[in-house]
Order: sequence, then structure tokens, then C-alpha cells
Amino acid sequence: MRVTESSPAPELACPIAPVVDIVFSRWTTPILWTLHEFGRMRFVELERRITTITPKVLTQRLRQLERDGLITRTYHPEVPPRVEYEISDLGRGLGPLFAHLATWANDNLPKVEESRRVYDSPA
Repeated sequence: MRVTESSPAPELACPIAPVVDIVFSRWTTPILWTLHEFGRMRFVELERRITTITPKVLTQRLRQLERDGLITRTYHPEVPPRVEYEISDLGRGLGPLFAHLATWANDNLPKVEESRRVYDSPA
């Protein structure tokens, strides 16, 4: 399909696509969930809570989340310097969405697994 002035760009065809890109990237959800559940944290505390993320990726995601306004970064000019991350009001606004998705997951993931099992079984 050719994009013309009268047809929306494919990424804009679904109005929630930009939100999905922001919120549901590989590491964004665990970071936001952790900050929402446990409050303000230092980098090393986040690293301990999300054990499978590399420091490089955690740094990248934190910068992106700060850029998007979903978290705040507070620098304390001490010796040694201390940096803390906290979910912002904007990020906290995603709480109901996460709660709804958690309920959906609890209610429906067993059905998804069963569907996959049936689909993957030999005919």
C-alpha cells in the first residue's frame, strides 16, 4: 500500500501504537513496575531488582524514560555523588493500565497457553 496524503502512515493507523512503542519496549515495563512498586531507587538497587538487565541497557532505558517524562532523575552533589530514579506523575498515570493488564494476564494467560498447546500439537 502506498502512503498518500489521504491515508495515514502505517504507524499512525492505530492510535495506541505510539504508546505501545513507549511503554512496552523490552525493559520499560519492568523498570516502571519496579519504581512504582518500590519507590525511589538508586541505579544499583534497580539493577538488583531486575537481575537480567545489563548495566548498559539499564542506563539506556533510564535515559529514554527520563526523556519521555515517565521517570525523574535526581542528582545529589555529595561525595560520592548519588543519583536516584523515581516514577513521575506521568509514569504513575500508567498504573491503572498496568493493573488492568495484570488482571487480564491472570484471567487469560492460561487460555493463551492452552491455545498454543492445541495449535502446536500434531494433528
